[in-house]
Amino acid sequence: MFNFIQRYIYGGVVLFENHNASFIFELMLIAYEFLFDELAKHLETHLIETEAHWLHLHFTQIYQKIFQNNKLQELQKWCNDIVVKHPEKIFDSHEFITIQENALVSIISRDDLQTDEVKIWNYIIEWVIAQNLGLPTDPEDWSNENFLALKTTLQNCLPHIRYFQMSGDDIFNYVLPYHQILEKNLWKDMIKMFMTDQPISSKILPPRIILKLPTRNVDPPSKVINEAHATEIASWIDKKENTYSVTNNPYKFKLILRGTRDGFTKDSFWKLCDKRTHLVVVMKVKGTDEILGGYNPIGWDKPIIDIFFKECKDSFIFSLKNGTIQNSTLSRVEDPETAICCSSHYGPAFGGGMFDPDLLVIYDDHIQKWWNCQTSYEQTIRNESTFDCFSVSFFSVEEYEVFQITKKS
Repeated sequence: MFNFIQRYIYGGVVLFENHNASFIFELMLIAYEFLFDELAKHLETHLIETEAHWLHLHFTQIYQKIFQNNKLQELQKWCNDIVVKHPEKIFDSHEFITIQENALVSIISRDDLQTDEVKIWNYIIEWVIAQNLGLPTDPEDWSNENFLALKTTLQNCLPHIRYFQMSGDDIFNYVLPYHQILEKNLWKDMIKMFMTDQPISSKILPPRIILKLPTRNVDPPSKVINEAHATEIASWIDKKENTYSVTNNPYKFKLILRGTRDGFTKDSFWKLCDKRTHLVVVMKVKGTDEILGGYNPIGWDKPIIDIFFKECKDSFIFSLKNGTIQNSTLSRVEDPETAICCSSHYGPAFGGGMFDPDLLVIYDDHIQKWWNCQTSYEQTIRNESTFDCFSVSFFSVEEYEVFQITKKS
C-alpha cells in the first residue's frame, strides 16, 4: 500500500474507476496518515463527486471515521450538509452515542440544523451520559462530582444550545433536571426570561433557520436503497433515456413492507401487499454489495389455487450499482404472459414457472430460498459465476423491502 502511494506521488497514475469506493476511502485515510495530502485531497474529491451513492449507503460508518482526522474538511462538510437536513441519520442511529465530540459540536453549531432545540438538548444529554458510565439512573441521585464530570465533558457543546429559544415547558421538563451542568448565571437568566421582565446578561443565540424541505423520494428512508437508486428506478419505470436527477424524481416511494420489521415470510407479504399495484421490491444480498429488485405495476393477487401468472408488458427486474458493483443492470420482460408469478408458496416472484422464476423472493418460510435465473426476462441480474449447473443462482438476503410508488402531486 505504501509503495502504491509512492508511485502516485512520484509520477504514477491511479485509475480510480478500477477500484471500489471502499478501497478508495481506505486509501484516502492512509494517504492522510502518511502526510500525502495532495493524493488524499484528490481521493476525497473523487469520493464526493463520483461515489456519493456509496457514501450514502455507508453514511454512519463514514461519519464516524472522517472526524478522526481534521484534514477531511470536504467530506465533513458534505456529510454535515446532509445531517442538518436529516438529523435522524446520526441522532437516531445506534452509533450516535459513540460519535466523537468534534463531530457532535460540528452538527449542533450549525444554524440550519433542522430540528427542535429541545431535541438537540436531549440528544447531547443522551450522548454525555453514555460517555460517563456508572451514573445512577435518576439524575436526582447524582452527586456534585457527577454533574461536574458531565459539565466538563460537554464544555464545547453547551455554548451552542439555543436555550432562550426553548419553551417554558421544555425548560421545566428537560433542562431543569440537569441545570447543574450549566453556568449559574446562564441558569439564573433562563429563569428571569420566563418569570420576569428583568434584563439578562447571557448571550441570546438566534433561533435556527428551519427550512421548508423538499418531499423525500423514499419515506421513511430505506435500509436498502438511497435517493439515487430510487431515481434510477423511476427513470426505468418511465423508460427515460437519461436518468432523472434526484431533485426531479416524479415518484414518491412509500414503504409497505420491511423484512426485519414485518418478517421474511410469504404470509407477511400477502397480508401487506395483496392486490396492491405499482410495487417496487428491493433486497440486499447477504455477504455482497448486491442490491437486487423488480418493478411490478399490476401487483400480485393471492391465489386460491397453487399458482397462476399475470400478463404484464412493463415489469422489469434489476441489479443496482453499489460498492463493488460498478454498473446497474436492467432486465425488461421478454415474455409478458408469464411476467408476474402469483403462488401460495412464494412471496413476490417475477416470471418463469413453478420451479424457475426469474427473481423469487421467499420460497416457503421454512426453506427461505431466494433465487435468480433467466426465463421470462431479457437477462439474469447476477454474475454468471453465481449460477449452478441448472442455471439457477441461489442467495440469502440481509434485508428486503416493498415500496408502493405514486406520482408526486
